[in-house]
Amino acid sequence: MSNLPKRNLRAIAYVGGALLMILLIWNLFSPRYTPVSSQNTASLLISGVIAGAVIMFLIWRLMAKNTTAIRESSHTVVESVRKVFKVVTAEGQFNELYNFEETKKIFGIIPSTKRALVIIEAKVLVGFDFEKCVWEADEKSQSIRLIEFPAPEILSIEPDYKYYDFDEGIFNLLNRKDLTSIQVNGKRQVEAAAMQSSLPAIAAEQMRTILTEVVESKKWKLEDGHKIRAIRDAKSKNGER
Repeated sequence: MSNLPKRNLRAIAYVGGALLMILLIWNLFSPRYTPVSSQNTASLLISGVIAGAVIMFLIWRLMAKNTTAIRESSHTVVESVRKVFKVVTAEGQFNELYNFEETKKIFGIIPSTKRALVIIEAKVLVGFDFEKCVWEADEKSQSIRLIEFPAPEILSIEPDYKYYDFDEGIFNLLNRKDLTSIQVNGKRQVEAAAMQSSLPAIAAEQMRTILTEVVESKKWKLEDGHKIRAIRDAKSKNGER
């Protein structure tokens, strides 16, 4: 009984109280019995009140024990840890509207369509992986020459998915595989939008500024700083060559 919902227990309490009152009134005014004295009537009333109080107390205790037990467990396994030298130089916030639609034909005749409209709010971090950098230092001229410098890349994406307007066919329902596919494809759309935006150019400009200031603070100079550029700049220059 302790597993009953509180709403059911409350209803049982009301019904029990009502039945108790009906039984009390019936005992007082039933013609089959002779009239009772005022003392017996008072005793009967007191007994009924006590009995009702006991019933209400027991039901309240059962309702108090009606709690949901939630058990959670987690096992974290560290697969690998390594040192990296990645620097974030630009951050962007993106809202991507992703529309999923799939139509199947039942028996090759009857179309059944399922749809989902998803808004993806994502924070995108763009920067550089210095493990891909190649440079050389000349102590005589106190200069650092960049030989190879990687293009800016997406270092992290933190997406938040908000689902709207689910529409399912009778024979074509959205399942877990569909939701996983929506999240993967939606994240790819955000990645593409981020790389086509001004983020890579901002990241490259920020990196040139940082490296120049760091090198010049040591009384050195930075050579070939133009090699720090966004992907689209690199493609355009390669195309010109």
